[in-house]
Amino acid sequence: MKKLLFGTMLLALVIVVPIPTMAQVDIRISFPLPPPIVFAAPPELIVIPETYVYVAPDIDVDLFFWNGWWWRFWEGRWYRSRYHNRGWGYYNNVPSFYFDVDPGWRGYYRDHNWYGRRWDYERIPNQRLQQNWSSWEKNRYWERQKTWGVQSYQPRPQQQRQELRQQRQQQYQQRPEVQQHQQRVQQQKQQQQKQPQVQQPKQQPQEKVQQPKQQPQEKVQQPKQQPQEKVQQPKQQPQEKVQQQQQQQQKQPQVQQPKQQPQEKAQQPQHSQPQGKPERGEVEHGK
Repeated sequence: MKKLLFGTMLLALVIVVPIPTMAQVDIRISFPLPPPIVFAAPPELIVIPETYVYVAPDIDVDLFFWNGWWWRFWEGRWYRSRYHNRGWGYYNNVPSFYFDVDPGWRGYYRDHNWYGRRWDYERIPNQRLQQNWSSWEKNRYWERQKTWGVQSYQPRPQQQRQELRQQRQQQYQQRPEVQQHQQRVQQQKQQQQKQPQVQQPKQQPQEKVQQPKQQPQEKVQQPKQQPQEKVQQPKQQPQEKVQQQQQQQQKQPQVQQPKQQPQEKAQQPQHSQPQGKPERGEVEHGK
């Protein structure tokens, strides 16, 4: 018996163990990390008008801060990190904020001019940005109170913003480094499609787990019906005993008859008293 159990355990291990290992076999996209940026101190940033995107203007690399992450573009790829100087990881997409950023922002920053209007930007220390970026975005701080430092600022129409986004997206796709990166990604995806059978073994353990769940439910419901029938049967017996007692009472109706006899006997001596009246008649006749 022990040998049989040991054999079944080994067989189960052979069947179950390869399933997760096979499911994790895939060709992941991996690229080299960008070179580090050396900072003597945490960088100061400015906010780009009409956005809540912050950028470090004092370095040659485009280093952005948006939505709690640091973002960096390098060799046609995007990387992000929680820190400005380390911890970079590959991001397999274009961040949504990027097409709202004007590509000529450095020239506007140098000239203090934003589309013909005076731009008195504010340099924001890194510590202050980390403490306030979320509340600034929720309360629309830069457009309501500061107007991004642009004098006589007037927001652009929504349709014009959408057209600018489409133009920047087309320009981005035409960049040579972006096209090379897309070709590498497509080649690696084709290699992944050659192994579609890796995910099939995941369905087998689900069927085996669901089958035994139905059996205990049927067994539990069956014994619940039996005690109900047994409890209802003895309740009918006392009713039959009551009917039997009623029938016994109907069999003794003669108990009331002897009560009428003494009444007749009591009435007979009342008629015997007037028999003494003729004596008076005799006396009267004698008179």
